[in-house]
Amino acid sequence: MDMAFLGELLTNVADRGRALIGFERFLGNRSRPIDKLCEDLLSGRGEASGMALAQAVLEAFQRLDKPGRLAFFTMLRERFGPDHERLDAAIEAYRAKPYPATVAALHQASEPRRQELFRRLNLAPEGTHVLVRMREALFEAIAAEPELKGIDEDFRHLFGSWFNRGFLVLRRIDWRTPANVLEKIIRYEAVHEIQGWDDLRRRLEPADRRCFAFFHPQLVDDPLIFVEVALTGDIPRSIGEVLEPEREVLPAQQATTAVFYSISNCQEGLRGISFGNFLIKQVAEDLKRELPGLDTFVTLSPVPGFARWLAGVAEEPGDLVLTNEERAELARPAGETISLDEATRARRDKLLGQMMAQYMLRARTASGRVIDPVARFHLGNGARLERINVGGNLSARGLRESHGVMVNYRYDLDDIETNHEAFATRNTVVASSSVRKLLRPATS
Repeated sequence: MDMAFLGELLTNVADRGRALIGFERFLGNRSRPIDKLCEDLLSGRGEASGMALAQAVLEAFQRLDKPGRLAFFTMLRERFGPDHERLDAAIEAYRAKPYPATVAALHQASEPRRQELFRRLNLAPEGTHVLVRMREALFEAIAAEPELKGIDEDFRHLFGSWFNRGFLVLRRIDWRTPANVLEKIIRYEAVHEIQGWDDLRRRLEPADRRCFAFFHPQLVDDPLIFVEVALTGDIPRSIGEVLEPEREVLPAQQATTAVFYSISNCQEGLRGISFGNFLIKQVAEDLKRELPGLDTFVTLSPVPGFARWLAGVAEEPGDLVLTNEERAELARPAGETISLDEATRARRDKLLGQMMAQYMLRARTASGRVIDPVARFHLGNGARLERINVGGNLSARGLRESHGVMVNYRYDLDDIETNHEAFATRNTVVASSSVRKLLRPATS
């Protein structure tokens, strides 16, 4: 069904609901409190009037200022949690007769009322869109009131179902894609900033470039996540060679390597809802079908936590054996490396490669996790740490976050499940021999 037609149909139903409940009389001069609107919505009116009430709640929410939104979320926490009397009765019924029916009743009774409220709000035209924005506002409110985290758990539970992979649509983004979508690609790019329309065209139009995005039926022209791909003859060592404006375009049929060089999540309100793992694997499979000559699938990835970790190592090496000169080198600001002589730069580059291997293979958080978030994402998806590229990103951001170092993760379609299991069950980082050779010995 055409999504514009569906949206118009839902709006007409909501308008019909307004008429059925005497909407203008019902709302008066917008003075009816939003908590009363929420209670009315949960009271079980008909579908059409329910859609109108849902729209009224969402419109009222969007008019709230920052303190008003904090009060709204506090109201959801205090007044729209589980029905405690119903929950107590369900617990007693389960204890008396632990049957499937009483288990189901207990499950339903334990659900916060706000989850059903969110479901009904989702009936409104643009309901999904506004709820995603509502969760964005919730993140800000949680910073002021941590006790609101329980509401976010409700959002995560519902969004995990509403944005299930089965509902997502993969679309290729190219230079013929409507301009309103292309504008969002420019705005949402989170890894390598797109410098206007000419830069975007260089990333989309050539035969050796691809871009794919996931869309949801309720967010028709708003991508959830997108990936930019370069088709090459080998694995690149720097982002500069991928984005070089004057590079020679490679005919797609001659490419042997697909490089995922930028993955951007577009909706802050969907933080923590995983799409990227499905996106990379599906794009790899689709590209393989389109171009059978592709036999290598890799990323060219940033390492956003490396500089912060390295600063701590320079201060306190721990088990690492470092000379005073090496510690001083690690403490050197990244921007100063431009003025180094060739010999000093070579020593620094070697040291940075060794430290990156240490960071990836041995460094862990207090809870035992791999430190870098991008590493956790790709390793958790079944990739292998393939190569460390010193000098891979010499932009201001690249120097600030990782002293210019980038890495390649390799997606071998035959090994993805094995690698994923190793990381998920044993926290093992599967890495190439070239990366492992960079490790320095630890103190005995």
